[in-house]
Amino acid sequence: MVETRKVQVTGGSTYTVSIPKEWATENDVSAGSVVEFYPEGDSLFLAPANEDERTEGTLDVTDLEGDELTRAVMTMYVSGFDIINLESSRITTDQRRTIREATQSLVGLEVLEETRDSVVIRDLLDSAELSIHTAVRRMRLISLSMLSDAVDALAELDTDMARDVIQRDDDVDRLWMVVSRIFRATLRTPKAAEELGLPREVCFDYQSAARQLERIADHATKIAHLTLEFERPVPEEVIDALYQLHEEAREIVDGGMDALLADDSDEATRLANEARESVQEIDERARRIDELLRDLDPARAQLLGLIVDSVSRSADYGGNVAETALQKAAPTP
Repeated sequence: MVETRKVQVTGGSTYTVSIPKEWATENDVSAGSVVEFYPEGDSLFLAPANEDERTEGTLDVTDLEGDELTRAVMTMYVSGFDIINLESSRITTDQRRTIREATQSLVGLEVLEETRDSVVIRDLLDSAELSIHTAVRRMRLISLSMLSDAVDALAELDTDMARDVIQRDDDVDRLWMVVSRIFRATLRTPKAAEELGLPREVCFDYQSAARQLERIADHATKIAHLTLEFERPVPEEVIDALYQLHEEAREIVDGGMDALLADDSDEATRLANEARESVQEIDERARRIDELLRDLDPARAQLLGLIVDSVSRSADYGGNVAETALQKAAPTP
């Protein structure tokens, strides 16, 4: 429910405004309490000053195990808890193993304490040291190198390279979790956005782009898995066409990311429009490759068709990044 207050002048030069009593009571604000103000454009956010800013959450893991337990730990992490208490009447050996593996897959988390009925996980990374900008740039480098190496692995039937691509997907997933955690923190408190030095709208744009990069890494991983199923070399004309498709897809992703990171709005708009227009050409090139696959036996043609689809989808994700860049570059109301 929206409440309005009239701004008053006290002491001849100081503007004052009262705060709703119900909100003050719910947030333990009373006479003598210290509050913090965060200006953002034409808005001013108010929050109670909190000396101990580390958030703590508790989760009953009695009925959780395997992937479900892993997802639960990751959800608590992304939600922004700095201390995670996992409790049960008795935590099994398998649960402890899963918790440790989940913790190792997330940036900054470590198991702080273990007892018979609980495991305490703590985030040891200072949130002020995190950079959503750096994380997204790192995701860009890894995901595009994964896609490139996946195509090379197929061309050379290099199983070691394919397995390396699969392993690197964990690096992208860790960064994706970091970006999601930072973004949710900016939604929860204006102080998080201030510490980042970025408006929350820009954090949203970075999070949206990071999601597309994570999907590109997933498709590179898919190509690597499919490569492991090939026993004979792929026809050279198909490989050449696939390399051209990959090169165009990479240019679209690079163009979209360059547009997103550009400081100049006109330059960002130009790069983003060029990337979006190139997506249509990708579809035509993919159809021409499909024509080449008709001469192959059905099993190989199906595998290669899936690979072509993954490269094409990567280009689509680059187009999505470009769309986000256009929105970021547009004038704000």
